[in-house]
Amino acid sequence: MKVSEAEILIVPGYTNSGADHWQSRWEAKLSTARRVEQAEWSKPVREDWTQAVADAVNEAERPVVLVAHSLGVPTVIQAIPQFRKRVAGGFFVAPPDVANPSIRPKHLMTFGPYPRDPLPFPSVVIASRNDPYGAFEVAEDIAGAWGSLFIDAGEVGHLNAESGHGPWPEGSMTFAKFLTGLKA
Repeated sequence: MKVSEAEILIVPGYTNSGADHWQSRWEAKLSTARRVEQAEWSKPVREDWTQAVADAVNEAERPVVLVAHSLGVPTVIQAIPQFRKRVAGGFFVAPPDVANPSIRPKHLMTFGPYPRDPLPFPSVVIASRNDPYGAFEVAEDIAGAWGSLFIDAGEVGHLNAESGHGPWPEGSMTFAKFLTGLKA
């Protein structure tokens, strides 16, 4: 699949992705990418967030490719039952452990636990070995349950601008390879 054949939906996590974040850079660079906007970036409500993702998918005119980071990952996963349009693939980065009672802020737990059913579309999960918001083993386990390709990013933090992943060229290359393997 080519970028022009897909509607690429950028799904940021808690507090959104700033200008230096790789998601914002990709949104600016990819001609068919658009961000799923949330009414309250700093006070996420699961029902509102999942509805925004479902609405964006259901309004799409081309096959959808979801690009989710952090809290965007459980948002997408929890929204799947509401999808009425075709999702060609999901690219999931740094999924937080939303079943961990130590997660902060505490209300992020309302996005868990993750459903463990296989996903109805091809997907990739990329996780760091030292992500402060999600244990590597949890990410690996949910990726296996979903039937996702799992990629070990090494010890790279939360894969965001603060951890040095503004441009994130490795992510761009991985996404390009993932995209070319999807059916239009």
